[in-house]
Amino acid sequence: MDEGSIGLIMLIIGIFMLISEAASPGFFIAIPATILIILGLIGIAAPEIFFSFWSPIIAVVVGIPMTVLTIKLYQKLAPPEEPTTTVGTSLIGKVGTVSKTIIPKEISGKVMIEHQPWSATAKEVIEVGEDVKVIESKGVHVIVERIDNKEDR
Repeated sequence: MDEGSIGLIMLIIGIFMLISEAASPGFFIAIPATILIILGLIGIAAPEIFFSFWSPIIAVVVGIPMTVLTIKLYQKLAPPEEPTTTVGTSLIGKVGTVSKTIIPKEISGKVMIEHQPWSATAKEVIEVGEDVKVIESKGVHVIVERIDNKEDR
């Protein structure tokens, strides 16, 4: 193995790691992959450098900035998102379907609103399969009313 092949090996491994990261994102190998690619290119351009006293200095000088740049680039590409939660008050006015019979003054009924089940009660008995509209919310429980026609939606 000659001096130039070390740089080529580092370059190939770095590219393979970046392809693996792109196929299954998780940001666990993007930083070392980027560093390996840069060091591999340096090794191809100046292969004797890996066998000099400069090699640890070059590794640090390349490693630290590339780590910071890769993290900054990743933050630009995929900014963190706030977790989404649904609170009962945001459901007021939404339409859903009864999935468990609603009985007045009992929080034993269930409705499906936007593919999520909610505990529900109403002023009247509402059977399974009927459409309802949320008129009030108390914590994780909703108070609903029957929708008699499509105009109420």
